[in-house]
Amino acid sequence: MTDAADGSGPLSGLRVLEIGHFVAAPFCTRLLADLGADVIKIEPPAGDPVRQWGKQVNGQSLWWSLHGRNKRSVTLNLKHPKAASIVLRLAAGCDALVENFRPGQLDRLGLGEEALRSARPDLVIAHISGYGQDGPYRDRAAFGVIGEAIGGLRHLTNHPPETTDLPPVRVGVSIGDSLAGLYAAFGIMAALWRRDRADGGDRRGRTLDVPLTDAVLSMMEGMLPEYGTLGAVRQPVGSRIPTAAPSNAYPTADGKWILIAANSDPLFARLATLIGQPDLAHDPRFTGNRARVQNVEELDRVIATWTKEHSAADADRILSDADIPCTQVYTAAEIAADPQFRHRGMVREVADPQFGQVLHPGIVPDVSDDPGTIRWPGPPIGAHTGEVLGELLGLQPAELEALRQEGVI
Repeated sequence: MTDAADGSGPLSGLRVLEIGHFVAAPFCTRLLADLGADVIKIEPPAGDPVRQWGKQVNGQSLWWSLHGRNKRSVTLNLKHPKAASIVLRLAAGCDALVENFRPGQLDRLGLGEEALRSARPDLVIAHISGYGQDGPYRDRAAFGVIGEAIGGLRHLTNHPPETTDLPPVRVGVSIGDSLAGLYAAFGIMAALWRRDRADGGDRRGRTLDVPLTDAVLSMMEGMLPEYGTLGAVRQPVGSRIPTAAPSNAYPTADGKWILIAANSDPLFARLATLIGQPDLAHDPRFTGNRARVQNVEELDRVIATWTKEHSAADADRILSDADIPCTQVYTAAEIAADPQFRHRGMVREVADPQFGQVLHPGIVPDVSDDPGTIRWPGPPIGAHTGEVLGELLGLQPAELEALRQEGVI
């Protein structure tokens, strides 16, 4: 791997070139950067479109503070005839390249597989796209929500059939993009392991094909086996787990919700006693998980009668003291104040020159003896253009200025 190290973390010394935009590829590289990789992000002169997404302060996206953290931003107009040679020279000094253009776009920019392999034969190349690099849907446009729908997730994120005529609800975040980014990060590390392993790496570059659609479908648990063997089409179930009871979200006196998962026999007996109805554990309707699932409507009604008598915080405390799995349904406010997240550094304050102190989620996974760190928040557009092109390509200030005048960088 690359000798130059930037910061701490188990991936220190790894250099990754990102030619990505929006969510999937940048999410992949953020995970790698959090663990110490030197990520060089190529952006158009106007910046990644995500810089304009979400809540903003003075026209600057707060999301970008997180989305672009730990990366070095280089502006480059990929449509300029001189851009391809710069990218190829950068790729020659990188271990991996991540992109999420539509299939074929890199070839049209002069950055196809052959050109990249000529620049660095053992480069690991990760392509993230809507439907993949081949197949009848290869050229169809797609975003994360499309992958979520065709991969089966959107059908399941809904209330049970015939309970609403509203469209199936979205998860709430760009989960399809993020899943593809996770798989890409995992695939990159697998390819690098095979390339560089100390006991006989083969020094070969590999190409990864990570479609949003495939990433979502791979997460759908037993949906396909159940259909293929039994013809059973899994249906949305709302807040419940269809195979275990009680396991649901219940309303509280202060208009909030609390999750209770007391679906084993000992847990259910404990819950029944706690809510003042110990005989429920011996009621034939609720004896054993199968019976509880069959009579879940009545069971949930009984539990909800108790939860409505308590605030969410009180119910959480009472249930936790009884060692029953539970939690309030957190909003951002509860997450930010939660002592467990704060203790583990999963909610932390990061100094951002554009905003002051900004709350960021921490780094996952937590590598005990060599953790990653948040070295800097999402940088301004092109903040590292001169630094990177000078450091890796040896370009002098006069050469950089000429490229700026020509509209290349």
